[in-house]
Amino acid sequence: MLKVEDQQLKAFLLDSGLIKKKQLEEAEVISKKLKKNLSDVILDQKIVTEEELIKLKAYILGIPFVNLAKENVPPEVLKIIPEPIAKKNSIVAFKKHGMDLEVAMTDPEDVQTIEFIHKQSNLNILPRLTDSKSIKTVLNQYKKSIEEEFEGLIKTKEDEEGKEGEKEEDTLKGKIITDSGKDNEEENNEDLQKAAGDLPVIKIVDTILSHAIDQGGSDIHIEPTEKDVIVRYRIDGVLHDAMVLPKKLQSGVVARIKVLSNLKLDEHRLPQDGRFKIETEDYKISFRVSLLPVYDGEKIVMRLLKEDTAKHSLDSLGLLGEALERVHRALKKPVGMFLVTGPTGSGKTTTLYTAMDIINTQEVNISTIEDPIEYRMPRVNQTQVKSSIGMTFAAGLRALLRQDPNIIMVGEIRDGETASLAVNAALTGHLVLSTLHTNSSAGALPRLIDMGVEPFLIASTVNAILAQRLVRKLCEKKEEYVLTDDQIKSFSEQFDLDRILKVMIRDKAVDPKSTWKTIKFYKASPTKDCPSGYKGRVGIYEVLEMTEKIRELTVKRESQDEIVRAAEEEGMTTMLEDGFVKAALGYTTLEEVLRVTKE
Repeated sequence: MLKVEDQQLKAFLLDSGLIKKKQLEEAEVISKKLKKNLSDVILDQKIVTEEELIKLKAYILGIPFVNLAKENVPPEVLKIIPEPIAKKNSIVAFKKHGMDLEVAMTDPEDVQTIEFIHKQSNLNILPRLTDSKSIKTVLNQYKKSIEEEFEGLIKTKEDEEGKEGEKEEDTLKGKIITDSGKDNEEENNEDLQKAAGDLPVIKIVDTILSHAIDQGGSDIHIEPTEKDVIVRYRIDGVLHDAMVLPKKLQSGVVARIKVLSNLKLDEHRLPQDGRFKIETEDYKISFRVSLLPVYDGEKIVMRLLKEDTAKHSLDSLGLLGEALERVHRALKKPVGMFLVTGPTGSGKTTTLYTAMDIINTQEVNISTIEDPIEYRMPRVNQTQVKSSIGMTFAAGLRALLRQDPNIIMVGEIRDGETASLAVNAALTGHLVLSTLHTNSSAGALPRLIDMGVEPFLIASTVNAILAQRLVRKLCEKKEEYVLTDDQIKSFSEQFDLDRILKVMIRDKAVDPKSTWKTIKFYKASPTKDCPSGYKGRVGIYEVLEMTEKIRELTVKRESQDEIVRAAEEEGMTTMLEDGFVKAALGYTTLEEVLRVTKE
């Protein structure tokens, strides 16, 4: 392999017009100062993309560039290079003709690895250059399907029936941390090791966890039935069957998860809650574990919480136009309450953390009381609820008020005491952010009154209430269609279509001359890369701003319907209307919107 000298690289970069002379000179200065490779500095500065740079190097060296982002490599070719070597050296085999093996790599100077592969495989190696995205795509193909992995593990378990469990080894190459914060080897006694230390069982549990992480699952359900154990993953809000385990593995799997979560192994009649964490080089994930006794054993549900989730912005979550402006107005106020409502799993916590990130400056002190702490935030004082020792939301909030906070985030208002304290905090010069379990934004007002908060206090403290749901996002490839006369007739019987159309025109989702017969909507179009036709989720929202009219209705204890009617007259977009806007913009489908908004 040849080395691309800096002089060559500079000349070709300038000739190709990818970089300006001044930018190149600045990059050279940084390169010398930091003693870094010029290529690395150019990439760090985002002057050119990695693909452009590798293509240029390939051209200089006379080596073909290959894009493997959509390549499906045959397993027998892929495995010519062992996974650890492929991963460590960013090199993959992707095509074989007779005695010739084509390999893709990101580093053209890595002669040593090429020679090693040649000696090991006894094949002629044909090097190709590629980018790290392509390498990552192919590296993912080393992972066996969950069926293959379980088949081997269950067979191993059957072969070892009756034998003593081997010493515990975790196949997830990360440290598993129990709720107590210590490695669970120190916590276990001999009985626990016997119950949950069986190597195949450990590997089965690790496989369940790692596949859920790889598939982007938010929850894992392990459900015992009369004859077997069903494993399901919730992906983008929808549950999918992942695997069926033999009934005889049930006790071992439950015991293993109890050990990880630092729970009582001999307790089978009462619900238990615990948590543990997995840390690897690629991710940090907390698992919230809930065990519930059911007729056929104990059902386990694990919620996956990524601790190092990338920062969101309110518009990236799906808040658009007027709704976004209303939220910003509420957050700019130094005092009062901003509430987020919706059912479990509707993204309320993510919205609150995103809001906190916007107002988290060095001039303010933000304190939170949460159950659990889902994401760590810099410069935010986060406190964990522990009801077993009396550290409830109310007790924590009472203590927070003595900590000189400007902004307080209460994970959830669950009872009258917490509601009363939150309202008092808002009255005494604090901005309070919190969540409530109600179906709509207007529903939060009677809910607070039910909790014993006086209507005049609610009216004078609440700035805005945001209600939300999550809908699945369509993949890039989707199918266009227009509504049939029957569909329009059916919708008109359920919804105010004239109002929805006005909102869609106002939010520029459709052309001002559009009618229901001409508006294009979209259907999911499954592909190999996107099997369900959906990937990821986006929010649909309604934001109720506390105007004079809404305050008046709240003090009079008017019904929820009356409040909604007044809010709509003042320009509030309902969740359903926001859903239609996002369906017309191609974010999601009408089926998804109706699935999450029907009550």
